[in-house]
Amino acid sequence: MEFNERLMELRKQKGMSQEDLGYELGVSRQTVSKWELGETTPEMSKLVAMSNLFNVSLDSLIKGENAYTHYSKNEYGYEYKSKQTLWGVPVVHINLGGRGGKFRKAKGIVAIGDLAAGIVAIGGLSIGVVAIGGLSLGIAALGGMAVAIAALGGMSIGYMAIGGVALGYMAIGGVAAGVNAIGGAAIAKDIALGGAATGTIAIGDNTKGTITFNTLTCTAEKFRNAVSLYLPNAKGWVIRLFEKIISMY
Repeated sequence: MEFNERLMELRKQKGMSQEDLGYELGVSRQTVSKWELGETTPEMSKLVAMSNLFNVSLDSLIKGENAYTHYSKNEYGYEYKSKQTLWGVPVVHINLGGRGGKFRKAKGIVAIGDLAAGIVAIGGLSIGVVAIGGLSLGIAALGGMAVAIAALGGMSIGYMAIGGVALGYMAIGGVAAGVNAIGGAAIAKDIALGGAATGTIAIGDNTKGTITFNTLTCTAEKFRNAVSLYLPNAKGWVIRLFEKIISMY
């Protein structure tokens, strides 16, 4: 593989445009375009900078050998990209730090970066089956704000949501709202339990609903009878969860 082809390959693998690469190297997009067309070749200082940026040796960069270094620490930050891939994606891609104020992107089966996408993703913004980050989106998500089937975060939205503010089918939090809710302030379509609770069945100190209970006097038996009468289609696991909490009072 010729140098110009290798440069284009590395740039695209890193998810950079010609303009992005030019910015990192202090040259114009047109200069990068000429390199990739094979019309000109970069000076040695630019080759060294590219070697650091793409985490490859100069030999690999110039000769076109596909050999990522396992780990690199340089002015551009820290990056590791495994040689092993699945479905054309690195098994592990870690891309963190650096200067210039630009977000570092990571895409892999396991991805860690400012912006991370993968089966397991960890980052400021993470998208994955399991996502952990400031803002996380996934089937299971943990973050400052988490959106998922199972979400845990300062603010969480999901089928099962746990957080300071929780919204979901089953929501548990300081402020919880959903079909069923447990929290300091709980607002629910069906069952609500909390300091202040509003729902078809509401259990708490300050309650509003079709049928209400005080937490100190409510028993599992009273609760089951109310569910049987007013919410006959309530899910078994939801009923058992509330019964467990009621029994703790």
